[in-house]
Amino acid sequence: MMRFAVALRAVALVLLLGFTWLLANSMLGGDGNSLIRMLFSGGQEEPTPEPRPRKYKCGLSAPCPPKHLAFRLTSGAANVIGPKICLEDKILVSSAKNNVGRGLNIALVNGVNGDVLEIRAFDMWAGDVSELLKFIRPLHEGTLVFVASFDDPATKLNDEARRLFEELGSTAAKELSFRDSWVFVGAKGIENKSPFEQRMKNSKSSNKYEGWPESLEMDGCIPLRAPLET
Repeated sequence: MMRFAVALRAVALVLLLGFTWLLANSMLGGDGNSLIRMLFSGGQEEPTPEPRPRKYKCGLSAPCPPKHLAFRLTSGAANVIGPKICLEDKILVSSAKNNVGRGLNIALVNGVNGDVLEIRAFDMWAGDVSELLKFIRPLHEGTLVFVASFDDPATKLNDEARRLFEELGSTAAKELSFRDSWVFVGAKGIENKSPFEQRMKNSKSSNKYEGWPESLEMDGCIPLRAPLET
């Protein structure tokens, strides 16, 4: 009986010391919970899960500088999954919004304040290229042009349409072909070629899907331009 009482006092002492340590550790800013987890897990502390990488506007891995627009473009996958255009964390074009179309999906954006001006899709397989020309001929200086392809972006493109895209900063438009994947951001009045363009050629030897190349994804930050002097 005496041995039992001694053992009981020893256990009580250990518990008292343990909770005293937990209280002091908590007051000093320590992590008492980790000790409790160790006590109930056989003395082995559970590994701390790695923090998830933070995502910024449109899923970018880093924030854009001030006076820049965050964007992400995704071309369509074959003729099944539609393209997507994201600007400043707002989805402008997607299958979920039910506003994608075969051919070229285009969003026009004010290059000074980032306002969305117009969104349209142009069928470059069975459509009329004159509708596309009417859309991009009268663009105002500084207008940003976001383009994401779906299925076939090029069959109906004529020389004038290709030239107009080149004037917007494209280097791929002149060679764009049947069922190529294409994402592009250009601007009316751009002085140099756009740094925001990707093209994946339709090729039987490298196509990811039967008859189509893989989908393309591109993101980045576009600087807003200063208002034009009047």
